[in-house]
Amino acid sequence: MSNLSSSLLDVLRRVDTPTVCNAIEVAEGRRGFNDFTRGTMLSSAPDAPPMVGFARTARIAALAPSQEPPEVVRARRMAYYRYMAEGAMPAVAVIEDMDFPDCIGAYWGEINTTVHKGFGLAGALTNGVMRDLGDLPDGFPVVAGSVGVSHGFVHVTEIDVPVTIYGLTVRPGALVHADRHGAIAIPEAVLPELEAAIDKLLATEHIVLDAARAPGFDFTRFETAWSAFEKART
Repeated sequence: MSNLSSSLLDVLRRVDTPTVCNAIEVAEGRRGFNDFTRGTMLSSAPDAPPMVGFARTARIAALAPSQEPPEVVRARRMAYYRYMAEGAMPAVAVIEDMDFPDCIGAYWGEINTTVHKGFGLAGALTNGVMRDLGDLPDGFPVVAGSVGVSHGFVHVTEIDVPVTIYGLTVRPGALVHADRHGAIAIPEAVLPELEAAIDKLLATEHIVLDAARAPGFDFTRFETAWSAFEKART
């Protein structure tokens, strides 16, 4: 995405995912943005800044051993790591566990997160399992579907394909923003306007927030603030 400027990237790293989700609607000039996760996800580092990056996607499974020859499984594993280690930065690993909703294989533990962080990735988004909480490296948050203890028979089944995480379809190369709230895929078309949209959103929200936090706030002051808020955001 050539429209991802360093200035916009800095802004995206400072604001939470709900803010970006709302700002996309400001940039589009309408409500109805739909590329976000559904349901409650878990974060390995709830207080960490959001992860922002281009999606590097794969699918895994862990309930049963692969039925493919061991050499095929090993070759795909190495192809997976090569894929994760190369390509445009910033990047986020987006991994669909095909056992969902019965995932048992904790793909994201201390070793795998440390390897991916070493490759330069910003974090991982998955509908699957994480473990080793407390031992995961700083600066590599994992937003996952669950926490578990075992890796099961985890193995990579596909690489560089569209994946679905809690109702959000992510294509390879999509710009992902994720934090403890969940994740979104940012449409490329809004990137030229997104930084200004975030600034506008934050400014208009303060019209109501500042009034509500001020002494003497009542319905009359709310009504005045809300009217100014609605005018400012259109």
